[in-house]
Amino acid sequence: MDRSGWMLAGLVALLAALSALWMLQGLGAGNRGFVLGLRAGKLAALVIVGAAVAVATVLFQTVAANRVLTPSIMGFDALYVLIQTTLVASFGTAAYAGLPAGGKFLSEVAVMTALACLLFGTLLARGGRDVPRMILTGVILGVMFRAMAGFLGRIMDPSEFAVVQSVSFASFNRVNADLLPIAAAVTALAVGLALRMAPRLDVLALGRDAAVSLGLRHQALVLAALALVSALVAVSTALVGPVAFFGLIVAGLAHALARTARHRVLLPAAALIAACLLVGGQWLFERQLGQAATLSVVVEFAGGLFFLYLLLKGRIR
Repeated sequence: MDRSGWMLAGLVALLAALSALWMLQGLGAGNRGFVLGLRAGKLAALVIVGAAVAVATVLFQTVAANRVLTPSIMGFDALYVLIQTTLVASFGTAAYAGLPAGGKFLSEVAVMTALACLLFGTLLARGGRDVPRMILTGVILGVMFRAMAGFLGRIMDPSEFAVVQSVSFASFNRVNADLLPIAAAVTALAVGLALRMAPRLDVLALGRDAAVSLGLRHQALVLAALALVSALVAVSTALVGPVAFFGLIVAGLAHALARTARHRVLLPAAALIAACLLVGGQWLFERQLGQAATLSVVVEFAGGLFFLYLLLKGRIR
């Protein structure tokens, strides 16, 4: 087994140990089946979100040829907040709370994925050289979505606005267990397709001119990769809420540990690192610190600092 194999095996062992600690620590003599069921549902959500965010970020950075960017720059989080704000403003707090969880989840994923694919397909119609223009358009759309959500928030009832605020930030404590099979299926399919594309992604990372000269169908692969990105980000966002900078941390750690550009190693490494960070972090804040802090807030703060570090490092070089 080479170095990459040992690294992946170590990450799998670490995730297994953290999962066992999460499931078994403090398990009393009461209704163990009920407690284990609750813990298993949250564990599955943490692993699904971690894998989805990590793989989406690595794919997006490969397409954009930039390891500072994350899919959140395309305005996914702003679109999610706009959807929630529109639903609350249209139906009211009581009707919003009574919406079928499965239908609402699938609708959110479908809307975000469809809009992203429409954007990607339209702007990349003339070839992969339009990737920077696509990113800039995503930034502009994100600003527009935030402005629309802010306008609706100003004219709605304060109690309705409080509901919008509660779902506008990522939370790993309010995951609906009924949505996990759907989210797991979509994530597993997308990750499997990404791994199947790994050799071609290695060629894509060489740059457009080099990839085309080697016979790669550049535009088709870029569109396929971005479609997977949109599906993965939509699933993770609809499941727990917007997570902006977490993928940046995970992708950076994956590149540092793997020390290779091969996506067959980078993708599973990033997914395993993300799952370990989320499971270990949630265990720390929930079991050891008594919910004295929120994992999503700490992750976003650390991700922001890491983003600034990457910018300064690039500027110095």
